[in-house]
Amino acid sequence: MELNAFQIGGIIALSFTIGIVTYRLIFGKQLKKLAENANRDIEAKRVELESEHKKKAEAKLLEIREQEIALRLKTESLEEKISELAQEKSDQQTLRSKLNAKLEELDEQKTELDKQRQAITKEYSDILKLSPEKMKEALEAQIYEQNKEELSRLKHQLSEKTESEIHQEASELLITAMQRVTTEPATEATATIVDLPSEDMKGRIIGREGRNIRSFEAATGTTLMIDETPDSVLISAFDPVKREVARIALEKLLKDGRIHPSTIEEAVETANKGVQENVNQLGEQAMNRLKLKPAPKEILTLLGKLHFRLSLNQNSLEHSIEVAYISSMLASELGLDPNIAKRAALFHDLGKAIDHEFEGSHAQAASKILERHNEDGRVVNAVAASHEEVHAESPYAPLVIVADRISAMRPGARTDSLDSYVERVKTLENTAKSFNGVKDAFALQAGREIRVIVEPDTIDDSEAQKLALNLSREIESSMNYPSTIKITVIRETRYCETAT
Repeated sequence: MELNAFQIGGIIALSFTIGIVTYRLIFGKQLKKLAENANRDIEAKRVELESEHKKKAEAKLLEIREQEIALRLKTESLEEKISELAQEKSDQQTLRSKLNAKLEELDEQKTELDKQRQAITKEYSDILKLSPEKMKEALEAQIYEQNKEELSRLKHQLSEKTESEIHQEASELLITAMQRVTTEPATEATATIVDLPSEDMKGRIIGREGRNIRSFEAATGTTLMIDETPDSVLISAFDPVKREVARIALEKLLKDGRIHPSTIEEAVETANKGVQENVNQLGEQAMNRLKLKPAPKEILTLLGKLHFRLSLNQNSLEHSIEVAYISSMLASELGLDPNIAKRAALFHDLGKAIDHEFEGSHAQAASKILERHNEDGRVVNAVAASHEEVHAESPYAPLVIVADRISAMRPGARTDSLDSYVERVKTLENTAKSFNGVKDAFALQAGREIRVIVEPDTIDDSEAQKLALNLSREIESSMNYPSTIKITVIRETRYCETAT
């Protein structure tokens, strides 16, 4: 069957339609699926983008918050700085005000000083017309008058402080040291006397026209006093070693019986050698007794010579050894070197045996000799300062001073005549009674304390304190006394009534 053109066209159109429908049916699902997949991808991408944007927003917000905190801190810091600057400005203004006030005060002081300078210049111009002695007296009086109350108060404070703070400890140390010292009281005589077998010996000693006695005195450097006492001869000399040589030589001559210039010269030479050997032995024995290291021969000789010297009937060598023992014990109690203390104490009076070629006090002379022999510096300074003439550079110097006073002041160490003791006590009491307002005065404890009773209506409490100070100054300037003197001023007022 033949188809016409219309039929063919219809078939083609139908085929095209079917194709289109089929295409749409087949590819529509695919397109839908693709669209759905695309939508899902877009949604995922959108979610992802939203998440990234959210993170960035949160990060930005966090950064903004951090900036806000930093800005707040900076603001607070700036506020504090502003407050501090304001305070500093206020302080500066206050300080400026104080400085201005101080400057005004300084100007006033300068004006006052100028007035005082003019007054002092005028006063000194008047003083320059005085003699040096009058000038010194005027200055001392002026200084004392201006500062006497302050000096009195300071002295009272220091004495109270000394009594309250160190009296107990010092007493315990000194008592401990003194209890361990065992020495004998001084019994040696201060004069050298030689007994004669008979009164006829005096003529033989004098010799024809006095030639024997002149030869003896020239050879020994002493003086014989023959007619003073019966059956004895008194040997007088300032040098105790020379007295000892003269004593030994005279006893040898009296024993031998031959007395003339040649035998006198021989006896004196022999006695001199014997005494010199004895002097060295005494020095060595003193060092050995104290268990000290050996000393140069010159020092041992000087030490031995102290045996022949007396101070108020106290043997100087025994005194030095005793001071060494006391110093050693005190040093041990205080944690110091006892050997240094012993050595310094043993040598502290060495200068008393030194001849006149060394100038200065005996302490200074002894320190120079010790220094020349390379003695320990602490020993040299302690000896030089033993009489408080130089500054103490170590604790050993005051230690020797304390031990020296203990040895000198202990009972039986030195002898003193009754007349001189009574005179000293009377002088002390009379000195106190010479002040106005003093009713009575009593010396106690062998003159180491004086109690002064004053009229209460005449002297008040402040004047009583001044009286104690003035009395101490008067005693210090006019009297010689051992150790210290305690002054107690007593002022008492009693009010009595009777009830009826």
